[in-house]
Amino acid sequence: MVYPAAMWQPPQRIKHTLPVVSWPSESEAAASKLFSKIKLGGLELSSRTWVPAMVPWRATDEGFVTDDVVDWYARFAQGRPGAIVVEATGIRDVPSGPLMRAGHERFIPGLRRLVEAVKDASDGQTAIFIQLIDFLQIRRRPAAETFFARFFKVEARHREALSKLRADAAWLACDDQAVQAELLQLGDEDLDTILSARELDDLRFGYRERVWDTHLPQIRELPQVLPELFANAAANAFSAGFDGVELHYAHAYTMASFLSALNTRDDGYGKSREERVRLPLEVIAHVRKRIGEDRVLGLRFLGDEVIDGGNRVEDALFFAQRFAEAGVDFLSLSKGGKFEDAKQPKVGKAAYPYTGPSGYECMPSVYSDERGPFARNVALASSIKKSINDAGHNIPVVTAGGIGTFEEAESILSRGEADIIGAARQTIADPDWFLKMRVGAGEDIRRCEYTNYCEGLDQNHKQVTCKLWDRKEMDEPAIKLDHSGKRRLTAPTWKR
Repeated sequence: MVYPAAMWQPPQRIKHTLPVVSWPSESEAAASKLFSKIKLGGLELSSRTWVPAMVPWRATDEGFVTDDVVDWYARFAQGRPGAIVVEATGIRDVPSGPLMRAGHERFIPGLRRLVEAVKDASDGQTAIFIQLIDFLQIRRRPAAETFFARFFKVEARHREALSKLRADAAWLACDDQAVQAELLQLGDEDLDTILSARELDDLRFGYRERVWDTHLPQIRELPQVLPELFANAAANAFSAGFDGVELHYAHAYTMASFLSALNTRDDGYGKSREERVRLPLEVIAHVRKRIGEDRVLGLRFLGDEVIDGGNRVEDALFFAQRFAEAGVDFLSLSKGGKFEDAKQPKVGKAAYPYTGPSGYECMPSVYSDERGPFARNVALASSIKKSINDAGHNIPVVTAGGIGTFEEAESILSRGEADIIGAARQTIADPDWFLKMRVGAGEDIRRCEYTNYCEGLDQNHKQVTCKLWDRKEMDEPAIKLDHSGKRRLTAPTWKR
């Protein structure tokens, strides 16, 4: 089995047991808040159950929908959630590996097929949204010899530092190749005194663009380029029949980086909160103008970046107020998932933003500290919901993160801590769990064990599956296996 051994875990590493559960009867489920209707703008969801965006690595390398993509979401739809948010989908028409894209009209037929499959599989009970994302360039960690030969530019400061280190003025006149060769021989402690922090990062983690790299033309021009790109992708999504669009303003990607307290741009799009939120608001306005007031438009953003110098809940409260004023129809909350504290990748691998402490807080596992992993991030959603409600904005707030029982979900809603319950890992484990609760068959639910097996596959860009249904019922008719031939690509059928 594949486990995310490289992911950070709290030092206490307490293995928590799954919460004791008592599933509702059919009548109890019918009377619950979880299975009550709720409006997002002009759209009414059949329940407050929500499948957040997850990338299962099933698209083509050109970004097109495949049969496996359709099967993945149709299987979720069989469980009749109130809404499914389709995976982070690129807005730029550039190669990005097996990640879905929506930045050109040629993707619309495949997206339309996906929408129709979800509607058919759910008998029209499930709304389908799509999450739109932008991301910047990132490269794999190079071998040291490759870094110094291809990606490193020798400057006077390097010669001066090397001359001082070696107590030899001859290094001041050495050619680039000699300096590069000498640097290649140095240990980490000596390199720390010669290379800049950014050069060290490029060497040890791989080159990565930041939104504050305004010396790069493509980065400087992001505020002029992104609003139209998001608007175009959103228009394509609605042309394909999606019920709504979720803008991805969370984790390690472009829009979250503009919001981050680490954003030091000096062109009116960085430093202060007001300037950091400027581009995200301009994107909302541009998308809204393109799609109209009657279309559902929401976003996912961070309640806490969980990194040194990053945003905290106070920043999120400020942003939430501005997003609400901008007229979004829902806010979906997440936490962490940043590059800044990611673990060092192996040579030839790219940094992964869910391997450090901030990544853990995004997807807490069964191995945790005293607080435990279950419903760990609800407090952030609760703070933000109270803040915007007190300001007169009645916008539904989605919470997620280790919520896998009826009692947890219902108590969160009953206490008014959130309006909608998102469950990613539990829904992978059992796509039918919402339906099973609804019809009083909770004892049949396959419960997620929160070992983050699925995240380990994601981290290695392998097709995401679940350890609870891998290698099971392989004789099921027309069962499809992953590229390894060992894991089934969809969960076993519920045999009532």
